[in-house]
Amino acid sequence: MSKVLTYIVFIAIALGGGLAIGVNNLPGEWYQSLAKPPFNPPNWIFGPAWSILYVLIGIAGARTWVRGHLSVGMLIWAGQMVVNFLWSPFFFGLQMPPVALAIILVLWVLILAFIANRWNADRIAAWLFLPYLAWVSFATLLNGSIVYLN
Repeated sequence: MSKVLTYIVFIAIALGGGLAIGVNNLPGEWYQSLAKPPFNPPNWIFGPAWSILYVLIGIAGARTWVRGHLSVGMLIWAGQMVVNFLWSPFFFGLQMPPVALAIILVLWVLILAFIANRWNADRIAAWLFLPYLAWVSFATLLNGSIVYLN
């Protein structure tokens, strides 16, 4: 597979998967009824933020794939995608914020593990995950606050 096609496939996996999960787990009346912290952003922020992040995640995944299909970095990348895609169904679909909090904590650890794994092997891939780490750190605080307030 050519490098360009590899990047397209990885971005499609991350962005397409994220969009599919998001469309099938929209915040509804239940979410609107929850007590939220004062730093809760408006709902319209989440779609654009995640779209940008999924593109960065896809690029980092493609870079990792090109450097070694069955590497530890690739396994961590795939694992964090699975865990990432589990969060919305548990938070919004099943309405289980405490379980979603446990999931996002695992995701946070996997993001850190990917950054650590890639830091010396591919600094660009590691840097591409830093905005993701920042956003998931914020989302973890938000998720934890919702659990606490409700």
